[in-house]
Amino acid sequence: MAGPLVLGFDTSAAHCAAALVSGDRLLEARSEEMGRGQAERLMPMLEELLAAHGHAWADLAALGVGTGPGNFTGIRIAVAAARGLALGLGIPAVGVSGFEARAEGHEGPLWVAIGAPRGMVWLQRRDGSTQGAPDLRPAAAAAALDAPLLWLSDL
Repeated sequence: MAGPLVLGFDTSAAHCAAALVSGDRLLEARSEEMGRGQAERLMPMLEELLAAHGHAWADLAALGVGTGPGNFTGIRIAVAAARGLALGLGIPAVGVSGFEARAEGHEGPLWVAIGAPRGMVWLQRRDGSTQGAPDLRPAAAAAALDAPLLWLSDL
């Protein structure tokens, strides 16, 4: 039997990304690189993803939405869409930071890195269920950390 159907999406960077999950099974993930146009592309992408797997909006049990770090306008696009959908569908919307998403399933102390413009990187130290505040540093600072480093490319 399939688990609850969850639709997650993110527009916090130069992309429009979405994933459809049933229980603990990833049905599909999509990401389109784009510098502009996330507001126009997000809803069609979500509809296409649902339709590709024979689902409708009413089948959703919850939404997940990326909350950054990232571009303020991009974060606002996804969060506003999630809020409107959640209210309209009567389902919960849960915000997920990029740090949480990247660290999911990893045990022990580690640093999570998210690239930022102009040679900078967002870093957050995580140790099990606790985490420090995100910190913006020069990318070269990642070489001198006191725990393993998890970059997006490591997933």
